Amino acid sequence: MPLTEPSDDHLPQEDLVALDGAAGNPDDNVVSATSGASDATAAGDGGAGEPEPTLPEPVRQRIVTLTAAVLPTLPADEVPVPLRRVAKFAPNRRARLGAPVIAAQLTADPLFRQRITARVLADAGDLGAAVVEGTAPAAADPVEVAALAYLARPRGWRELIDASGAAVRAEADSAVVAELVREAEQRATRAEHDRAVARVEAEKLRDELARVREELGQLREESRQVARTLRETQARERKATELLATERGRAARASADVDAELRRARARLAEAEAAAGVARTSAKEARSVDDARLWLLLETIGQAAVGLRRELALDPVDKLPADFVADAFAEQPSTAPASPAARARDTDDPARLDQLLALPRAHLVVDGYNVTKRGFGEMSLEQQRKRLITGLGGIAAQTGDEVTVVFDGAERMHGLPPAPRGVRVLFSRKGETADELIRRLVRAEPAGRPVVVVSSDREVADGVRRHGAYPLGADSLLRRLARS
Repeated sequence: MPLTEPSDDHLPQEDLVALDGAAGNPDDNVVSATSGASDATAAGDGGAGEPEPTLPEPVRQRIVTLTAAVLPTLPADEVPVPLRRVAKFAPNRRARLGAPVIAAQLTADPLFRQRITARVLADAGDLGAAVVEGTAPAAADPVEVAALAYLARPRGWRELIDASGAAVRAEADSAVVAELVREAEQRATRAEHDRAVARVEAEKLRDELARVREELGQLREESRQVARTLRETQARERKATELLATERGRAARASADVDAELRRARARLAEAEAAAGVARTSAKEARSVDDARLWLLLETIGQAAVGLRRELALDPVDKLPADFVADAFAEQPSTAPASPAARARDTDDPARLDQLLALPRAHLVVDGYNVTKRGFGEMSLEQQRKRLITGLGGIAAQTGDEVTVVFDGAERMHGLPPAPRGVRVLFSRKGETADELIRRLVRAEPAGRPVVVVSSDREVADGVRRHGAYPLGADSLLRRLARS
């Protein structure tokens, strides 16, 4: 191949301009060709008219490297104009960036090539002398021999270049063969490894197969046992079905006997109800006599009480027991009365509210938020309190009973309407719940006074029942308020 290569894209812009200008100056080419004509004639069998040989790439690079190394040693007037800029490059950039110009000058300027050859051969020593004589030492690098032969061009230099190309190609082929051998060895190693892995996997699969066969045998045995158990279960099921049919017959007969007995019991019940009607009539007449006697007794007791109050000069009572609880507020719970069970009732029937409120001097205690959140929880707390207090005012006005409503809250709420006549509004203090305040109100009442507590809280109901109050659910009061 010709000793040229494309320009290097990494060459600085000013260097490219200088090199392009040098390569494109026809006058300089003419001068170089003229000055080297005689040299070309005297260059052995490398005279003009014969084409340049095709150089292997390693040989071409070695020629450029040798030329770039000795280029700065030439006098400035012996350096061709295109290479003067290149001679100033750093050594590592000279061969890389100036390769195209160097190759062109070596081809076109025999005089410049002879000057370079003289210095290269002097540096090569014995190897350069051997190449000039047309021989190549057997131990010499063929690339180095070819590069020196191209520059010195002794007799038979083309054969030396051809031999170098053959050696380079042989070396490349040898490298390819070595690579192929290495790859083949690697494939053989991988294949051996794969065979070993396959043997291990085969052993694992054989062990797995043996285990699966063993499990299959166990499953078959279990299947036979399950089938045997299923047959036994089906036999028992048939027996149970037969027993069930027998028992159904017995149950039908027993049901017929029960129906007959029920009819007889109903007949006896009708007779008993008729007798009870007669007894109620008699009791009503007797109760009328007793009521008359009781009225006379109460009238006598009332007159005696009036005389006793007048005799003792007692002032009218202006405070009730619940007022003392409201005033104390922070007092500790007192001991329960000796016999509270006398006032307790085990019932939570909402229909009894009116009957209990009809008792003399009854006291109605209401768990405020427990009732409002159950009846009208969609309202705000302020609206809930206002609606409940207003409704309780109506009940107090209708019955004349004492009414106390208790709310949870550490402080009295702002914005409450004035409490209606007969209605007491209490708020539990900080650290105390409305349930505890209700129990203290119940404990403060004297034994014998009817106290009605309205709350759907089972714990509250159980607590006040133990102290003799009548617990009722919130629904009873809500229906009573809706009826008002």
